[in-house]
Amino acid sequence: MRRLPVYLLIDTSGSMKGEPIEAVNAGLQTLVSSLRRDPQALETAYLSIITFDREARLVLPLTPVAEVQLPLIETPDSGPTMTGAALKLVCQRVDQEVRTQSTDVKRDWKPLLFIMTDGAPSDLQKYNEMVPECKKCKFTAITACAAGMKAKIDSLKDLATNIVSLDTCDGATFSQFFQWVSASISSEAQSVGVSSQLVLPPPPDAISIV
Repeated sequence: MRRLPVYLLIDTSGSMKGEPIEAVNAGLQTLVSSLRRDPQALETAYLSIITFDREARLVLPLTPVAEVQLPLIETPDSGPTMTGAALKLVCQRVDQEVRTQSTDVKRDWKPLLFIMTDGAPSDLQKYNEMVPECKKCKFTAITACAAGMKAKIDSLKDLATNIVSLDTCDGATFSQFFQWVSASISSEAQSVGVSSQLVLPPPPDAISIV
């Protein structure tokens, strides 16, 4: 079985405390439930979650969608946004987890990366160092989400294949965002081996493509 690895990087800095992170937790539940209802995604998609605030943490290693048990994601009261550290960690995980061709197992499909942040990298030097390293991981697409009015899009432009923005960080907006991410993953699960590019579904009203 060829797997479709999907990596989610989620900003958990202090500014996400309260309703935003509660909405993220609810949105992740929606995402997993939606993927489980899609036979192709259920068969091929594997999910990993990395959070980042003052440090980057692996909260869910690459796991079949059918077996995912989502952790409760929390935020500190305050602190920096170490986006560069998160990129370093995801590169390490891709190197360890994504299968390349061998005589024993089929290689995986190229992975997908989704990154959501409501600010800008605090570790900008590390971030700039890791952008080219991320591109060496050969993701089919890197989709970045600038969440809220304080999110800085400029720093995402060098990294991302696609950028979307959310005007607000409330529950309804995040719900629409994670449903859209689920639809994007399902689209890729159905088109792997046919198209070399991620075909994004039309975004809902709360999401703007930059």
